[in-house]
Amino acid sequence: MPLDNLTADMLRAWINRAADVLSANRTYLSDLDSPIGDADHGNNMDRGFTAARTALPDGNDAGAVLKSVAMTLISKVGGAAGPLYGTFFLEASKVLTGHTEVDGAILAKSVEAGIAGVKKRGKSDICMKTMLDALVPAGDVLSQHLETKSDISAALIIAAQAAQEGATNTIPMLAQRGRASYLGARSIGHQDPGATSSALILQALADTVAET
Repeated sequence: MPLDNLTADMLRAWINRAADVLSANRTYLSDLDSPIGDADHGNNMDRGFTAARTALPDGNDAGAVLKSVAMTLISKVGGAAGPLYGTFFLEASKVLTGHTEVDGAILAKSVEAGIAGVKKRGKSDICMKTMLDALVPAGDVLSQHLETKSDISAALIIAAQAAQEGATNTIPMLAQRGRASYLGARSIGHQDPGATSSALILQALADTVAET
C-alpha cells in the first residue's frame, strides 16, 4: 500500500536498522577507506550509529529524533565524517521539528536541507568523490518523484537506487576533498567510502519504510 507519511517511530526504526547495516558492513567500509583514507570509516560509522541508537529519544516529534542522531554523530564519529553526517541530520531535523507526521513534501525539503548543510560544511559538491555523490542524486530523485506522487515508500526505493549508483560512480573520480585528495590521480579507481555509507543508510530507510 502507498505510504503518505512518516512518523517518529519509523525514523527510530530507520536508525536502528542503519546501525545494524553499518555494523554488518564495518569491515567493508574500512577496506574501501584503506587505499584513500585512514582505514577507519567503517569503525567510525559503526561506533557512531551504535551510540545514536542508544540515545534515541521517546516522543512523537520527528525532528527531535534526527536532532538526537546529529548530536551523537558529531560527538562520537571521528575525522570529517562526524561533522558532515552530523550536519546532514541536524539540518534535516530543523525541517521536521514539530511534525508528528512527515509527508512527502516535508521529507523532500528535509533531505534537501541536509544536503545543503553538507555542501556548506564541506565546501564541496557532487563529482568531488564524497558522500554528496550518493546524497545529491538520491535527493534529486526524491524531490522529483514526490512532486507528482505521494507514495513515500516508492520514492525512497528509487532514491536508494540512485544513491547506490552514485556511490559506484565515484570509482573513476579524482578526489577533490578530504585525505583522498592528497593522493591526486592515485585516488582514481577506488569507491568513496562516504558515498557508500550514505547509500547504505538511505537503503536502510527505504527498507524500513517498505516494511511498514
